[in-house]
Amino acid sequence: MTEHNTKLTSAEIACIWTAYMNDSMSKCILGYFLKDVEDTGIRPIIQYAYDLSSTHIEKLTELFQKEQLPLPNGFSSDDVNMEAPRLYTDTFMLEYIGHISRAGLIAYGGFISMSAREDIRAYFTEGLKEVSGLYNKGANVSLSKGLFVRAPYISYGSETDYVDSKKYLSGLNPFSHKRPLNAVEISYLHMNTQTNIIGGSMALSFAQTSPTKDIQKWMLRGRDISKKHIKIYTNILADNDLQPSISSEVAITDSTVPTFSDKLMLFHMGILSAVGTGNYATAASASQRSDLILNYERLSVEIAQYAKDGADIMIKNSWLEQPPGTFDKEKLAKNKNQKS
Repeated sequence: MTEHNTKLTSAEIACIWTAYMNDSMSKCILGYFLKDVEDTGIRPIIQYAYDLSSTHIEKLTELFQKEQLPLPNGFSSDDVNMEAPRLYTDTFMLEYIGHISRAGLIAYGGFISMSAREDIRAYFTEGLKEVSGLYNKGANVSLSKGLFVRAPYISYGSETDYVDSKKYLSGLNPFSHKRPLNAVEISYLHMNTQTNIIGGSMALSFAQTSPTKDIQKWMLRGRDISKKHIKIYTNILADNDLQPSISSEVAITDSTVPTFSDKLMLFHMGILSAVGTGNYATAASASQRSDLILNYERLSVEIAQYAKDGADIMIKNSWLEQPPGTFDKEKLAKNKNQKS
């Protein structure tokens, strides 16, 4: 089609660059998972996810070459130590698949909406179908094993209702009674609790296997932030007589052998931080109690500062790969004047 001969837009370049970086990282982690996974029900899910990442890298590489764009360095076998002993339990791997597939559903939907060219939209539409299949496969196995962590149950209402007072939106006054949480608010408190559990566990696993002191310290700080946020969200649920749903099966081993490169681990935590910030923003916009909104906003600032400090470490070590961008026109003009 002639439409396919048009150059990629900045948004489309951003989408395929981000997808390549994420898939190259995922392939390293999933390949390491495959080395150790033993459960015959979980292994096919890990293999399916690994195969998806491998296929995506091949297709994206062809696209970069076709468009004569520099291929990102991303991540490779050099960023994972396949000789390292087991670091994650099988159930952790399954929970991790659920987490990354949920993030992928959001990412691919965004990529489609930002793309104009038909072939790019077709690629991400297919990717959305694939990641939906991955999530459903993982969820089915998790349910069959009794590992799926469900959101709290609430009683069914008998009729519809409307908000009849501005007090419905209040929640900041410590001396006034806070109204009970609604289903939307409960769902986001549950989701953000689960994502923090995974994020905190990943940070701890990275801290105990990194050979670098300042990175160990930064990772443990991330673990502590996750624990703090989990406590806040579970306390809010408990105050509403809702039992927070937290799996006791998500675990890592006591291995301290370097497993992933510091570059990969910092990049991965950067992604988790970005996903967390996005989740908090969505939760804040969907929640109606003012105290919940304020919590999400202030905790987002904490995540943003943490992510910025991680980026500073990457820049210091020349690990932060720069996305494609425009030229500094003012700088080009000054250089031209200097030459003339």
